[in-house]
Amino acid sequence: MTDQLPFKSLSGKYDKGHAHLSIYPGVGGEDAKDWANMLLNMYAKYAQKRGWKVALIDDRAIDIRGEYAYGTLRRETGVHRLVRISPFDSKQLRHTSFALVEVLPELPELDARNLVIPPEDLKVELSRSSGPGGQNVNKRETAVRVVHIPTGIAAASQAERGQSQNKEKALSLLKAKLFKVMEERKEREVKNLRTQVKPEWGQQIRSYVLHPYQQVKDHRTNTVSHQPDKVLGGDLEKFIEAELDWDKES
Repeated sequence: MTDQLPFKSLSGKYDKGHAHLSIYPGVGGEDAKDWANMLLNMYAKYAQKRGWKVALIDDRAIDIRGEYAYGTLRRETGVHRLVRISPFDSKQLRHTSFALVEVLPELPELDARNLVIPPEDLKVELSRSSGPGGQNVNKRETAVRVVHIPTGIAAASQAERGQSQNKEKALSLLKAKLFKVMEERKEREVKNLRTQVKPEWGQQIRSYVLHPYQQVKDHRTNTVSHQPDKVLGGDLEKFIEAELDWDKES
């Protein structure tokens, strides 16, 4: 990719670093789960087009490693809405699905150490990894999910081979989530945090309509594409650049 985004506008504390991207299905049942997978593939393809490295962390989360990955993608956080003829409906009816995109920075080690979470505020859940085949899968409980009890915020990892490594990764992601909420809410104490927006009607930042017409529209910048197949194939430059301009003006 030859065109470069206006990095001079990316001046946030963590903008230059790597990103962790998660997708959470919302209202819509099987359609919403499928929509979450479609979004994850879209961002993975976008990252690969930019020459960034993509690593699968669990079923709906990826690490994106590349310069300015977080600053470029952080405005993608929010609810994304899909309208299409459902492939899961025998009557071929039109369905609306929602998914929440969450983009987090990779925290420097010093910042991560500064956030100390009392052990009694954490719940650790173990399960068997469910990734692609391999001798490590379905034999030991290596997948780890860590829940911050006061807020309900959770993070998981099954990408590593060992339980301790997955626990360390999940805890690191949890701290990144708490840091982000603390910055957004300008709260100083973890006990005051609250969970974020739910993926449902009225909260969407972008709509992807595949039927009865073809359109992707960002509701913040009014950016429109009439080629949703290309957008879902990772062609996000138009939307990303508009977000950067919108962010500078807001």
